[in-house]
Amino acid sequence: MSRGREERMVPRAEFRSYYGRPVLKKPRWKAPHMPAYLYLGGLSGASSTMAALADATGRPRLALTGRLTAAAAGTAGAGLLIAELGRPERFLNMLRVFKPTSPMSVGSWVLAGQGGFTMAAAASAVTGIAPSLGRAAGMASAVTGPIVATYTGVLLADTAVPAWHEAYRHLPLLFTGSSLASGGAIGMIATPRGEAGPARRMALLGAGLELAAAGALERGVGMRERPELISEPYRIGRAGVLMRCGRALTAAGAAGTLAAGRSRLAGVLAGLSLTGGALCTRFAVLYAGHTSAEDPKYTVVPQRERRTVP
Repeated sequence: MSRGREERMVPRAEFRSYYGRPVLKKPRWKAPHMPAYLYLGGLSGASSTMAALADATGRPRLALTGRLTAAAAGTAGAGLLIAELGRPERFLNMLRVFKPTSPMSVGSWVLAGQGGFTMAAAASAVTGIAPSLGRAAGMASAVTGPIVATYTGVLLADTAVPAWHEAYRHLPLLFTGSSLASGGAIGMIATPRGEAGPARRMALLGAGLELAAAGALERGVGMRERPELISEPYRIGRAGVLMRCGRALTAAGAAGTLAAGRSRLAGVLAGLSLTGGALCTRFAVLYAGHTSAEDPKYTVVPQRERRTVP
């Protein structure tokens, strides 16, 4: 074979960035502040909705449980968010303008409204002062509650982190299901089983939605580019372990919920299991985002494949 016809084989370049350094900066959100905030915000939103429905259907004990839970969870969640931001005035600065195209801006305003409504409803329920205003505040929190429970999924998907951005179809559904399961769980734990029927149904609905969304997220269903790669951070490392634990706890909690109508103990155990599953899921989502931001292959491979498509 002539030398001119010799083919020089060049090894395929690895999908790494400059000197193997990450393309994206690792999100500054950290544990336990951010995952706990995600959990508490979802719990507050679902509980306020549960309280309004219980009040409208004549279940005063469940309504009281929902209002107190919504106020406590909302206050604690706001405190964790402020701690994560570093300085309280940063949250106030986000309220200086309202920008409908920004999930952060919309979420900040809704979170502020949710906190005020839930505190007013809970204070009225405990003291008996201004019951009409308290009920009105409770109904208003039932409007802001679902937004608080889901907007964080939209917020994460609005970032450049591959594991979050490509999961824009899954994260809102995952957080909605987890929030419903969390609210129903507290309702089962703190309410006599005679009044806890709506809480059990909410927990079952949320657990089913959470399990379905988590399964689709781990398999990469609906992701546009390299789904098996982009969904990988949800299956490996700490995120993978937590996702599996969350799925097992949620499934066990759903099974226990079916027996909660006959046993108060079963309801308490099911509620604790669902709560553990919701927390594991929130932590898993955070760690999956960290993994996909730190390893450049999750950013570079899809970009290279887009360039090679004719």
